Amino acid sequence: MAAALLAACAGVARAEALPPLTDRPGDPVRGEALVRDMGRVSCLICHEIARLDEKDQGEIGPPLDGIASHLTEGEIRARIVDARRMNPDTMMPPYFSIEGLLNVAEARRGQTIYSAQEVENVVAFVLTLTEERGE
Repeated sequence: MAAALLAACAGVARAEALPPLTDRPGDPVRGEALVRDMGRVSCLICHEIARLDEKDQGEIGPPLDGIASHLTEGEIRARIVDARRMNPDTMMPPYFSIEGLLNVAEARRGQTIYSAQEVENVVAFVLTLTEERGE
């Protein structure tokens, strides 16, 4: 599993590390709730996190187990904010950018998926994913 994660990370340009978006630190518990929120934009639609008990986790993106051992906090934040900066062909939505989006519902036009604090919360949770699957 580590090889798949490393291959996925190596397949895109290294991100310019982004500094925190807020003065308030992220809350990993709230971040995990966002990652799991199927009523919103769950990361589990595309990614798998082995320690979470949700069924039918995604296989489109790489598993996130161990990701915090391979990317810095700023690199993780950059991917959540807008992964297109590293890979213009990514399927991952930009969670804190509205640049270049097409076919956005009128009610959501001009709004990011996550607020700055929500990005920080998700980053805080993802930073807890230091163990590879099966460790």
